[in-house]
Amino acid sequence: MHKVKVGNFEIGGAERLTLLAGPCVLEGLERSLMIGRTAKDICERLKINYVFKASFDKANRSSVESYRGPGLEQGLEMLRIIRDELKVPVMTDIHECAQAEKAAEVAEILQIPAFLCRQTDLLVAAAKTGRVVNVKKGQFLAPEDMVNVIDKLEASGCQQILLTERGSSFGYHNLVVDMRALPIMRAFGYPVVMDGTHSVQLPGGNGSSSSGRREFVEYLVRAAVAVGVDALFLEVHDNPPEGLSDSANMVYLNRLEALLKDAVAIHELVRHKPLLNH
Repeated sequence: MHKVKVGNFEIGGAERLTLLAGPCVLEGLERSLMIGRTAKDICERLKINYVFKASFDKANRSSVESYRGPGLEQGLEMLRIIRDELKVPVMTDIHECAQAEKAAEVAEILQIPAFLCRQTDLLVAAAKTGRVVNVKKGQFLAPEDMVNVIDKLEASGCQQILLTERGSSFGYHNLVVDMRALPIMRAFGYPVVMDGTHSVQLPGGNGSSSSGRREFVEYLVRAAVAVGVDALFLEVHDNPPEGLSDSANMVYLNRLEALLKDAVAIHELVRHKPLLNH
């Protein structure tokens, strides 16, 4: 198992869990800082590694009217301030090759959205920055297909790779999580992340926006940690109904600690089990 170095800690193997969390999209510096500071404090109490995550641009919104974020320049400056103030690594999405180098100046992890996970040029651009690359498995891919994504990244000089499960298309406006995907992807030798919030999304379920079933996040998180994962991806917000993106999926900030306590307890039970070694 490759261990992925992020800041002053590693993701992978039997290490402690890592949380990748923040609001779906940057909604302003003060609110984003507050969410990040609260999540960091929770992680310190629970001895979980923490990475702040938020997008500077949501380029794949359902409607042209939907809020996309502050944009590249302003968004990266906000992420820089959050990184420096909280003293934590940050992760953000890139959607175009031209964004890779600029985002890499601020973010320790570049995330490739699920819809774009097969875009060769984008993967190559991310790989060449030297940063950790987190790729979300496309809703349309079998977990076995992610080996081709790894091949593209490795061929471009990147071996700092995370693979994220976020559900698979199951008919119209619905996703389902096949827990077999976690050991299948982990067998490729890289750390695996469970995205507990996008996995409960109902894509396009509200017509001009996506809906979701937030009440199922805790069940999927507990199941994934029991199967075996190296990190959790969760979008969190102090008042999700006010959220400007993915409001139906984000976890209430005041419920995050209880959710993570369960995850840590389960992780401690299974982390030394050789269940995922093939």
